[in-house]
Amino acid sequence: MIRITADTLEEAYTKASNALNKSVVDLDIEVLQAPSKGILGLFKKPAIIKAVIKGASSSYKPETDSSDSIQSDIQTGIQTLLENACFDVELVEVKVNDDLVYIKIDGKDAALMIGKEGYRYKALSYILHNWIKIKYNKNISLEIAEFLKNQDLMIEEYLLSIKERVNENGKAQTKPLDGILVKLALEKLRAAYPEKYVAIRTLRDGRKIVIVNEYRKDN
Repeated sequence: MIRITADTLEEAYTKASNALNKSVVDLDIEVLQAPSKGILGLFKKPAIIKAVIKGASSSYKPETDSSDSIQSDIQTGIQTLLENACFDVELVEVKVNDDLVYIKIDGKDAALMIGKEGYRYKALSYILHNWIKIKYNKNISLEIAEFLKNQDLMIEEYLLSIKERVNENGKAQTKPLDGILVKLALEKLRAAYPEKYVAIRTLRDGRKIVIVNEYRKDN
């Protein structure tokens, strides 16, 4: 049995026929995923099939995507997205690690792409995260100009007072934080206090805070 990935079902059938050296009519084929064009090159889904010679059985040999092919696919998708956007920006770098994809975008309109209070940054980050997480099971780190770096520095400075309270009282909580700041605060406080219970709590109005407390089983 083999697993085939291709842009179309017809191409997948042809690849299976060539790989097994049999006519398509001599194969038992199961369609695992029908192809989809996606939107602006994003969320595109290839055709995926399983094929085996009728009346035969063989070991399962899955196809795997290399880091280079994943990186190339992501670069193509983001470049297509940026070409259809109204901002004068370009894709500077895509770096694929074990479980993380680092993406850097910069250009004349980088500030406009970030948007007031980072609302466009959050929207783009959400789109890219869903696409890459669903297709490759990887998280993303999106940098537009120096936005992510500046947010990191800002939350690091803010957390100094939070850490002082934790060190004095054993517990503390942040003010309501938005977007990427919640994620950064959670990561930094968990790294600083691995022995404590650190989590995001959603307030009644929908805003989010990060709490640091003594670990309890009921948490």
